[in-house]
Amino acid sequence: MFVAGATGAIGRPLVHALVAAGHEVTGMTRSEQRAEALSAAGARPVVCDVFDADGVRAAMAAAVPEMVVHELTSLPRRIDPRDKGTYTSTNRVRREGTRILIDAARAAGARRFVCQSIAFAYEPEGDMVKDEKAPLMLAAPAPFGEGVRAVRDMERMVLEADDLEGVVLRYGFFYGPGTAFARDGSMAADVRRRRMPIVGAGAGTFSFIHVEDAADATVAALGSGAPGVYNIVDDEPARLRDWVPAYAEAIGAKRPWRVPAWLARIVAGRAAAAMATRVRGASNAKAKRELRWTPRHPSWREGFRDSLG
Repeated sequence: MFVAGATGAIGRPLVHALVAAGHEVTGMTRSEQRAEALSAAGARPVVCDVFDADGVRAAMAAAVPEMVVHELTSLPRRIDPRDKGTYTSTNRVRREGTRILIDAARAAGARRFVCQSIAFAYEPEGDMVKDEKAPLMLAAPAPFGEGVRAVRDMERMVLEADDLEGVVLRYGFFYGPGTAFARDGSMAADVRRRRMPIVGAGAGTFSFIHVEDAADATVAALGSGAPGVYNIVDDEPARLRDWVPAYAEAIGAKRPWRVPAWLARIVAGRAAAAMATRVRGASNAKAKRELRWTPRHPSWREGFRDSLG
């Protein structure tokens, strides 16, 4: 197995899960310091930048992987929906980096290519919970709209790659160690400062996934399931008005404010207001059926308490 992004929020538990399952794992990271952690976890580290096409190709050729997992992003520690450049680096990873990884995987003779995507980019129309056939919100307000278009481009590259079984995993919002929702994460800091209000009726529907469950699903996708797209989320899509107070309680924060949607648009921007009021959740039925995977944390309710208490 070759894991690109092996030291990120999901990369760390994924490497541990793969090693525990008996796989030979090569983990790619940009950091010499983080390479030591990969060695300690039982993986073979490779220090390389994804935009170094020759370096990636050489690393992949040396690893001779049967399967490649792409878990790379380049997001800032705190997402600012009003910053036009918030997603610029990750958009480049998803477009240029994905192409480089696919080319290297094909040249190395890999059979399957599994790629991280997102389950919170569905068009905000109709049902509040979407399956994998639902359209994406390609016309969303900036900067999220450009991010969704980059996701669309990345997914097409993976699914249409010649000589590779392309699998796209649309993960829900990560929580657990090393994520924005951890006790020391940016979301926790915002909620403690009461900067994550319930907007309007709080009807926006979010789907969550614990990073360890996401890692388990990724291991399952390496060994089963047809090529295609899978939502990797828990069993209980959550309305904003339900999960924000529960999260605040779990981290010992004050209850969130309530603000009208028009005020949220002025203060936080159109993209943030739309996310709070119109975002759709995702169904995990296909992943449970075809990958034979079940989350150990079936609901964010217990998951928040267990991981944040």
